[in-house]
Amino acid sequence: MSAATAPATKKAVPPAVYVLAAGVFAMVTSEFTVAGLMPQLAEGLGTGIPQIGYLVTIFAVAMSVGGPPLTFALLKVPPKTALMIVFAIFLVGNVIAALATGYPMMILARIISGAASQAFFGIAVSMGVQLVDEHVRGRGVAVVMNGLMLGTLLGLPLATFVGSRFGWQSAFWAISAITVLAAALTHTMVRNPAATKASDGVEPSATPGSDLAVLRRPQFLLALASSTLIIGATFSAFSFFTPILTEITGFPEGVAPVLLLVYGAATLVGNVIVGRLADRHTVSTLLVGTGLNALFLTGFALFTDAPPLAVAFILGIGLVGVTMNPAMAVRIQRSGSTAPLVNSIHGSFITLGVIIGSAVGSALIPKYGLRAPVVLGIGLAVLAIVAVMPALASPYLRCGASDDTSAAASERSQTLCTVTEKSELGSTPL
Repeated sequence: MSAATAPATKKAVPPAVYVLAAGVFAMVTSEFTVAGLMPQLAEGLGTGIPQIGYLVTIFAVAMSVGGPPLTFALLKVPPKTALMIVFAIFLVGNVIAALATGYPMMILARIISGAASQAFFGIAVSMGVQLVDEHVRGRGVAVVMNGLMLGTLLGLPLATFVGSRFGWQSAFWAISAITVLAAALTHTMVRNPAATKASDGVEPSATPGSDLAVLRRPQFLLALASSTLIIGATFSAFSFFTPILTEITGFPEGVAPVLLLVYGAATLVGNVIVGRLADRHTVSTLLVGTGLNALFLTGFALFTDAPPLAVAFILGIGLVGVTMNPAMAVRIQRSGSTAPLVNSIHGSFITLGVIIGSAVGSALIPKYGLRAPVVLGIGLAVLAIVAVMPALASPYLRCGASDDTSAAASERSQTLCTVTEKSELGSTPL
């Protein structure tokens, strides 16, 4: 390969990164399946809808609490091997769910699956950014996160259809089959990343102790806080889209799922766009995106009873809500590291945002009505902007340019930003 063509090849997102997205797709589909099959699960497990709702919370808590320890336990294992172990654990969780004869057995299944899911996210994102060039890490994260968007857009409807047509157990058997397929593709097509050099930018930590040391960095803690708030703001509204659209906006119940599919399509488009901006415009993408999300949430709260406007604002929330993930991940990696444990901790705080948005929103509804969670989302988005703003002081956090004032570092920083800009303007394919 010639020197002239080497950079373009290096910056391409390899097929292996897309394969990692297939694993994320399986995890997300399993996470959301319970929400789509609540009546069937309640009848099959001999319990009520509220108890089935707790299964969603249990999965999220297992992700937050169980994911980092599992990732920590696998730190000394080669990343590809760690992924295969996590696939096996996740498969066990879904098989237990498919065989569950009672509520306690399903709780066990959700705990196992949730912990494995978070560990997979952390390891997959870490591998994704190490398999691409430093200057397109945001695109690498975006490709991996496409599994999240597709899980929402296609995985949930597919699992709901299968479970409704053939019984809820069949949905978990289908997810198990998808898991086996994703594991086979990973085993065949994904390689362990080469060791990252210090000159390549963010260096993965060499020891668990150095991984955890990032928790003492103010910018890393601010990044965790902003990610929690950004996702919390979005899920404050998303968690209640269906009842809001049917009870306030006035859409028939059969229309709400279609609107959620449209919302899912918007998240897929937004994820691609943010992935292209996340490397060179990390902080500005977070600020502008979260500011727009606050505006869209405000519009949705004010015009909920106007169907065309409500739909328009929902699309806006889809474009700039959870789609901030690539930019959030790049900020986390620059303020911390690309290590799996760091990404897993970040994932736990993202899940905490989901829990805050949905749980606090639920608590507000009885007293203040269905618009209250959306107003909560506006407040969380404003707080997220406040948490992002300190990152403006660091050129490295803003666009990957070195904070070092030495001549050599300054020259390298200018080259890095210029190369990244040309890469983006040249419409490099994902």
